[in-house]
Order: sequence, then structure tokens, then C-alpha cells
Amino acid sequence: MTKALIIVFVKNIKLGKVKTRLAKTIGSQAAFEVYKELVEITEQATLNIPVDKRIYFSDAIIDSKWPNDYKTVQKGQNLGERMQNAFKKGFEDGYTHIVLIGSDLPDINAKHIEKGLQALNNTQVVFGPATDGGYYLIGQAKYHPFIFNNKPWSQTNLLDVTRLELEQKNISYTLLEALNDIDTYEDLIASNFYQSNEALKQKIQELND
Repeated sequence: MTKALIIVFVKNIKLGKVKTRLAKTIGSQAAFEVYKELVEITEQATLNIPVDKRIYFSDAIIDSKWPNDYKTVQKGQNLGERMQNAFKKGFEDGYTHIVLIGSDLPDINAKHIEKGLQALNNTQVVFGPATDGGYYLIGQAKYHPFIFNNKPWSQTNLLDVTRLELEQKNISYTLLEALNDIDTYEDLIASNFYQSNEALKQKIQELND
């Protein structure tokens, strides 16, 4: 066991259940193909970081993903509860530096995650801001469950509201580099992930012809 832990939240890769906003533009099958690629990027980003990992799936465990790591299913009524429960379990099990990431970031790599873990040597909380106003990474060196309570999930003020609460409680936090996730067609076509992936572009074009 390491003192640090990486938690990855993964939506089960099911047709019609992933990237629903994107699917409204390019269709469910194409959105499904995009999300499969994003999960693969996330898996590769975490692969060689020498700390423990726990993979939390939304519905059911997929054995072929992260084959050598602990896998389980998310528990809670909403995203906040699910993240809170994952952090709580990690701290109860003795981890002292925990970061949690999602699985829909085309530009995430090991350095972003490692910087999140390193920041926790000097601060209680760390965020990787998403350009839509949320965050793609959150880390804690001490368990603060209020971070996940009564928050405007999927809204553009999520990170601002959370930061303000931390400041009011005099809890230190650090911000990492901002990254863009893929929620809409505009996000997709603007990304290097899409522009440099000829196979994916062709597949999406074929599905929409």
C-alpha cells in the first residue's frame, strides 16, 4: 500500500448512456466511440504512476479496464455523494494523499495527476480546473466532506462556489493547469484529440453520413 491514492470515476461505456450532450449532435453511437477513446486516454495516463489506484465504475465493473487495479462501483444518490464516499473510504483505509479524476479529458496525462499529488504536500485541497467552470481533478490531504455537499454540479460556477467555501473556512487549496473536457460538439472539434485522430474522425463521419 502506498500513502497516495488515485481514484478514477468511469461511466460505464454503454450506448446511449455516455456523453449525452454530445450525442444530441453526433448521435449515440458516435458519442459512444468518443467516450471509449477518452477512457483509454485516462487509463494510459494513470498506468505508470507508482501509487495505488481505485477505479469506480458507474454501474458495473469492467474487468478488461485497469486489469491490475482495485475496481468497484460508485455509491451515492448524486455525484457529490459518490465522490464523498470514495474519499471517505480512502482516508478510512489509511491513505493520506488522495486525488480523484474523471474519465472524459482528452489532454490529461500523468504529469497533471502527479502534480495534483505533489501539491498535497503543501496544501489541504487541490483542483484541476475545467474550462467549463467545474474541475477535472480534486485532491485532499485531509477529509473535508462539505466540499461535496449542496454544490451546483454541472454548472459553470461549481469551482467558484467551492473555492469560496474553502476560503471562508480558511482551508488552503491549490489550482493546477486548466483543461477542457468534451461535453459538446464544439468541444470535440476544437480539441487536438479529435483533430489528430483520423480514425476517430472517419468513424464519426461514417456514422453521420
